Formats: sequence, C-alpha cells, structure tokens
Amino acid sequence: MVTTAWHAAELTWGHGPRRLDVFLEPTCPFSVKTFNKLWVLLEHVGPDRLSITIRLQSQPWHLFSGLIVRCILAASTLPEGREQARRVMAAVAARREAFEFEHHCDGPNRDATPNDIIARLEHLSGVPLRAAFSTPDLDRAIKWQCRYARQNGIHTTPTFMIDGLVTPGMSSGDSIEAWADTLASQA
Repeated sequence: MVTTAWHAAELTWGHGPRRLDVFLEPTCPFSVKTFNKLWVLLEHVGPDRLSITIRLQSQPWHLFSGLIVRCILAASTLPEGREQARRVMAAVAARREAFEFEHHCDGPNRDATPNDIIARLEHLSGVPLRAAFSTPDLDRAIKWQCRYARQNGIHTTPTFMIDGLVTPGMSSGDSIEAWADTLASQA
C-alpha cells in the first residue's frame, strides 16, 4: 500500500467552542470581502470563544477557480501550511483582477496559462507553490472540500455555517458587529 507523504492543513483560526465555517471562492468579490473581515471578527469575538474555518468552494463561472483552489490547498501542505494558505488567499484577495476574467469571459487572463497563474501567485504571496501543486493525489483534498460543501447544501459563496447549521441571514455586506450579534443569537 502506498502512503501519502503530504497533509493538507485545516484552515481553522481560533480555538473557541463556537464554530463558524465560511465557504469561499477565492476570486469571488463577495468572498474576498468576507475573507478580509474574518480576522477582525476573530479579534472582536475572541479566539478563545470562536473558531473560524475556511472551506473552499470552487465555482466554474470563475474560470481559474479550480486552479486557485488547488494552489491554496497545495500551500496548506507546506510547512506552516495554514498560514501559507492564508498568504495565498490574501494575495488573491489583494489582486483579484490578476486572477479573474473580466465579466467571467474576457480580458488579459484569457491568454494566461495555469503556469502563469501559479507563477503570479508565487510572486505575490511569496509561497513556493509549484512543487506542492504537482502533488499527484492532491485532488483528494479538493474533492473533500467539494463533498463537504455538497453534503451541507452549499452552492454559492460566501455561505456561512454556525455550529454545523447554514445561516442564510449572514452576508459579506454585514458589519463585524452584525456578524458577532448573529453568532451570539445562534447560541
């Protein structure tokens, strides 16, 4: 039997009993808005009271979605994988237009190859992705993310799940205080 030498780190920050799963597509503008607020929310509520887990939800209309999700999960297999993955997500969030098509169909990224996108992510994040991206069975981690989302009825991003229950009232446009109030009211 062949054993896998890699492990994808869980993308969880905080260690509190209240669990917030956030399903994100890295190039979705609403997911980017959500991603950028998560760290402020964690500080606001307290890492001893809240655990935030990012779940990656690839969406085919974001044409590099699968490639970028694989890059993030590849980063999670590196030393300090959780933080490496966060650096890749932050690079995408900061320069979304470098990884997305205009109107989901056009623009300069039509000429970009997967290797161009990987090199761009390596440059912007400082994370060496190429070798980890080439891990042959990394697709197991990608498939796990897909199955988990489907089993929970997740179809769009961002979607929020508190303690295992989808919370449709939460939105990327909400304030940190509104998110904290929703977390408190769902207790």
